[in-house]
Amino acid sequence: MNFDAFKASLNDPAAPEGLAPALEAMWRAANDEWDAAHKLAQSQDDATGAWVHAYLHRVEGDESNAAHWYRRAAKPHSKAPLSEEWEEIVTALLDALA
Repeated sequence: MNFDAFKASLNDPAAPEGLAPALEAMWRAANDEWDAAHKLAQSQDDATGAWVHAYLHRVEGDESNAAHWYRRAAKPHSKAPLSEEWEEIVTALLDALA
């Protein structure tokens, strides 16, 4: 799946089948399903899950918690607008699948 197809799927009633937890978390975050996205990010116990987890805490407005998760992801604490970071993360996750 490429970025355009993923973004188009945001209009569907359900996430595409077979997404890794971090990528599904980003889909759910874009559909204002923060709690479901957070649970998915927590379920992926690696740097990718931590990066998504950090983003979600930025969405929530909890920058100190986000900072913890950025450190665990070995990523700099993003200051980009949330929409730009969402696109950066989704693009990176999709590129990793290619």
